[in-house]
Amino acid sequence: MDIKRTFDIIDLNYEKYPREDMYCGKQDKEWIKYSTEDVRNYVNWVSYGLLAMGYKKGDKIATITGNKPEWNFVDMGLAQAGMIHVPIYPNISTGEYAFILEHAEVKAIVLGNNAIFNKISPIGKNLKNLRDIFSFDAVDGVKSLKEIIEEGKKNADKFKDEVEKIKNEIKPQDLVTIIYTSGTTGNSKGVMLTHNNLITNALSTSTLHELGYGHRAISFLPLCHIYERMMNYHFQYKGLSIYYVENMGTISEAIKEIKPHIFNTVPRLLEKIYGNIIDKGKSLPWFKKQIFFWAINLGLKFRLQGNSTFYKFRLKIAGKLIFSKWREALGNEVIVMSSAGAALQGRLEKIFWAAGLPVIQGYGLTETSPVITCSPFRPGEIKFGTVGPVIDNVEIKIAGDGEILCKGVNVMMGYYKAPELTAEAIDEDGWFHTGDIGIIEDGKYLRITDRKKEMFKLSAGKYIAPQPIENKLKESFFIEQAMVIGENEKFASALISPNFTFLHDWCSLHKIQFRDNNELIEIPEVIEKFSKEVREVNKSLAEHEHIKRFRLVTEEWSPQSGELSPTLKLKRNLVANHYKELIADIYLRNDKDQKVITLIKNGINGILKNLPKF
Repeated sequence: MDIKRTFDIIDLNYEKYPREDMYCGKQDKEWIKYSTEDVRNYVNWVSYGLLAMGYKKGDKIATITGNKPEWNFVDMGLAQAGMIHVPIYPNISTGEYAFILEHAEVKAIVLGNNAIFNKISPIGKNLKNLRDIFSFDAVDGVKSLKEIIEEGKKNADKFKDEVEKIKNEIKPQDLVTIIYTSGTTGNSKGVMLTHNNLITNALSTSTLHELGYGHRAISFLPLCHIYERMMNYHFQYKGLSIYYVENMGTISEAIKEIKPHIFNTVPRLLEKIYGNIIDKGKSLPWFKKQIFFWAINLGLKFRLQGNSTFYKFRLKIAGKLIFSKWREALGNEVIVMSSAGAALQGRLEKIFWAAGLPVIQGYGLTETSPVITCSPFRPGEIKFGTVGPVIDNVEIKIAGDGEILCKGVNVMMGYYKAPELTAEAIDEDGWFHTGDIGIIEDGKYLRITDRKKEMFKLSAGKYIAPQPIENKLKESFFIEQAMVIGENEKFASALISPNFTFLHDWCSLHKIQFRDNNELIEIPEVIEKFSKEVREVNKSLAEHEHIKRFRLVTEEWSPQSGELSPTLKLKRNLVANHYKELIADIYLRNDKDQKVITLIKNGINGILKNLPKF
């Protein structure tokens, strides 16, 4: 059948891929399965129930939850009733919740659990458009999703024809969702996506691998994120059974139980898996350790093509002795992993392919639904270090300044209530300006080389808008300037130039002695004071924005010294280059090393403090 709207996928599965485990989720340590018939019924009941409760086509309804099968009931139920889905991360700041819910004019919220309700409840009282809060899980004093479903069952005969009428009126180019993505000014931008945006992206990426009916996928990346959501449609379009993991802490256990054939991931997770494996390897007895690191070094030399016969022979041995345990830890049935959200380290690409756990990389943005390019799961069509060729129905070109431009059916309608921002992002010829810098290699493969915009991604794929965080840091009397860093790293950090005048006064008040600023920024009491200031700022930030580490510098940044422009804007590249060794110091040491080094520094500072002055 012809698939043009997101909810068409439900009928496709019912007719073409009937199965008992279309969606699965864990409740009380037991996997609950929903058949294709169950899913179609629940989706319809959500549509009927919301219409019975007075909600209408065009109303905005938000979800705030972890991954669960029921998310799909709401998503598809809203879509076929002509309502607009506004999915929101469950761990953003309260200020961000308030902005999104007000800006999107949300009329109802379906949230995950009691913890999320406690964050939303105080905000909800001030939202003039909000009518109801529902919950997926049982929350005292809160209406549940079950009430919507029961209302739908009671009113099925009354609203069945109306829903069919609405479905028939919905066109592929109609708005289906608004997804808020972080902006450099601090406030998120509402990306308006159509059925056509999402469905064409799902269909285009579906040709990149041969998995389908009879295979299992596991879903643990947030469904509110465009990447996991589109791939959620992609998996359903191909007839895969999807197992949802709500608690990220249970992924390892779930993978062993489900034995998935495919899953989406981000570089941060692969880094963590690899790091844990290496740590275990270091603790092996001497002989086993030699074999382990022989296999690792062999894997790091892996090539997609051109491996010698002798290399393949040795790799086969390494596979049996070492890499088989990696595959076993991931269920022993993984065929391919799809990575996106940030650049994957080249060494990880090689080692996972060598281990028999192939990874394909993709690239895109929320504004492009999201995929622009992706490597197909065909070794002859992959090039390590790149994000693959452009997908069907999409065009790219490199602008004169190196920026990647994109045009196609995947490009958003625009930013909600922000025509001026839309005009900045999409030019008169329909090209979307990604803000990323790249090159096309071999006339086919896209390689990302830099970021034009100040905003950057952590290795887990979360965006960081540095300027608002820097401004919050500079609210401290102790901080003159700050630069937030962490592009493709595990966490955000900061370089801080203190307000030395104020700091000197504070030290005098607390009888802290020092020879010069170089010694001053190493004193434990001073570092602890700045740690306290940073912790205070972190309270107002989303979890992924937290500044986990920082370094104090002795230089006072100014236009005269070159770190600031005449308009007092940070020259980020210049500052990063000047402090490249300091930045490397932040990210290259592991936590254990860091604690040891801190203890040593504190000991040395204690000795110096008691030395006589000359």
